[in-house]
Amino acid sequence: MITLRNITLRRGPNVLLNDVNWTIYHKQRIGIIGANGCGKSTLFSMLLNEMHADSGELELPRQLKLAHVAQETPAYAKSALDFVLDGDVELRTLQSELEVAEQQNDGQRIAVLHQQLSEADAYTANARAAQLLDGLGFNVTEQQKPVNAFSGGWRVRLNLAKALMCRSDVLLLDEPTNHLDLDAVLWLEQWLKKYDGTLLLISHDREFLDEVVDHVAHIHQQQLKLYVGNYSAFEKQRAADLMVQQATYEKQQKHVAHLQSFVNRFRAKATKARQAQSRLKAIERLELVSAVQIDSPFHFHFKEPSQCPNPLLSLEDATIAYGERIILSHLKFSIGPKERIALLGPNGAGKSSFIKLLAGELEIAKGRLEIGSGLKIGYFAQHQVDKLELPESPLHHMRKLAPTTKDQDLRTYLGSFGFVGNQVLEPVQTFSGGEKSRLALALLVWERPNLLLLDEPTNHLDLEMRQALSLALQEYDGAMIIVSHDRFLVRTTVDQLMLVAEGQLKPFDGDLNDYERWLLDFRRSNEKVSTDDDNNANAISRKEQRQLDARERELRRPLLQKMKKLEDELEKLQTENTKIETALADISLYEEKNKATLQEHLLKQAKLKQQIETTESAWLTASEELDR
Repeated sequence: MITLRNITLRRGPNVLLNDVNWTIYHKQRIGIIGANGCGKSTLFSMLLNEMHADSGELELPRQLKLAHVAQETPAYAKSALDFVLDGDVELRTLQSELEVAEQQNDGQRIAVLHQQLSEADAYTANARAAQLLDGLGFNVTEQQKPVNAFSGGWRVRLNLAKALMCRSDVLLLDEPTNHLDLDAVLWLEQWLKKYDGTLLLISHDREFLDEVVDHVAHIHQQQLKLYVGNYSAFEKQRAADLMVQQATYEKQQKHVAHLQSFVNRFRAKATKARQAQSRLKAIERLELVSAVQIDSPFHFHFKEPSQCPNPLLSLEDATIAYGERIILSHLKFSIGPKERIALLGPNGAGKSSFIKLLAGELEIAKGRLEIGSGLKIGYFAQHQVDKLELPESPLHHMRKLAPTTKDQDLRTYLGSFGFVGNQVLEPVQTFSGGEKSRLALALLVWERPNLLLLDEPTNHLDLEMRQALSLALQEYDGAMIIVSHDRFLVRTTVDQLMLVAEGQLKPFDGDLNDYERWLLDFRRSNEKVSTDDDNNANAISRKEQRQLDARERELRRPLLQKMKKLEDELEKLQTENTKIETALADISLYEEKNKATLQEHLLKQAKLKQQIETTESAWLTASEELDR
């Protein structure tokens, strides 16, 4: 149980949380939401002891193990698999201690550590780490690559896998779906549903929250309020709260107006002065209820495109390739005005490559790409965000796009994306990831595209901005192709799904729930195909097999006999070793009077272990020769 008592948190002069009381119970699954900058990540920093509350008391049980996703990943030369295994600190500690004990030939300590490793599931650790990496999109080959071979987005995934590998009582996840595609998000959902500890999750993905959490902690106006249920339940309860608040406000305002009216009328009259003063004090004593205000500062829309050719663009027998490696082939595709398409497909299937081809950032390897006269593409991807001029301000970026537009009009426009006051003059390098994404979207919207190509546009955007983007896209009059792990955005903005898989692009007959089932079947079939391919690669004719078997039997017989003899010897040695370990488990053996017997057992155990190691080595040598 984690308890916050009268907690106040500040960032510089800004109060983020004021006098907050909150108890987090074991196995609760809590989604923490609120506008960017309200204090969600700062709250995590406090729980991780990276910063302290300005006032109040935080109670954390002493033995509580917290796991979180690191913000930075050094350029390690170790493999991705080893990096993730480091997340299991207990395992790595026991392995280090075992290495020391073996060097010191401390038989008793070795026995204890082997028992502890067994209890810590050490012998399944590699398989568990590989499963985490596979779920997050790393294939078998990539799992052995060094960490420094991966880009920033993939290192974020490695940090996530490392956090999931950690044995924890409490798991803190801050926007874990950023840099994940839909497949990885769906996998992470299932993993988190099975997580046995307490989950604290900061996320702006409403469907992800719906699937994973059972409570929502809403931070608003320096206060934290806990709601029971998932995000959809929170929305209903919040709407009801706001209705009550507005009704209370309106009723109270009528009451205040009535009291003030009396004061204004009779304040000057001596006979009524005391009553007027009494009513003034009554007004002062009232705990005034605030009027409900719309939280979202974002209100923007796409202007109607000046023209829309039909089709906007088309592909005929096209191929996308990187060198000799073909990604997609035999593409036949066209898109007309107002068509709204979402691309689905497994990780690495070629969704982003397809969008890059349409955006002109990738050359067509084969076939024909025809562009309609008057086509104006608005392309949004993470690397577009990275192209912003960091030393310059949002206003500077807008002036470059619209040099003849008045500054006040540009400020008003930027205000619709949440850039208000002096923020329009601040350098972009001081902005958060969400603010940079908002600016990139503002620049895109201004140019009135007739075809939007959006590759994960919601990364780093908060719930209010995602809602505003969804509304703007619903009203948009042009065509759109989108790749997004945000299912709410896909459900509310597109009317056609297309599947990128196995080198092909084709319409998908179904909805996102059907796609989740398709993905599960696809993974299963891939595993079966892989097994079948291995079998086919080793298949030979029956006659050849009989001849080969006969030759092999002649060669294998003496080796098999040797291995059988070694196995019998190994079994005897292990039986003796088990007896020694049983004896060493007797507490009375460690009394002073039994010191000689203890030493005898330890020496015998050390000798047995050496004999076992020698016998195993001989067996492995024979086995390798047998394989050859």
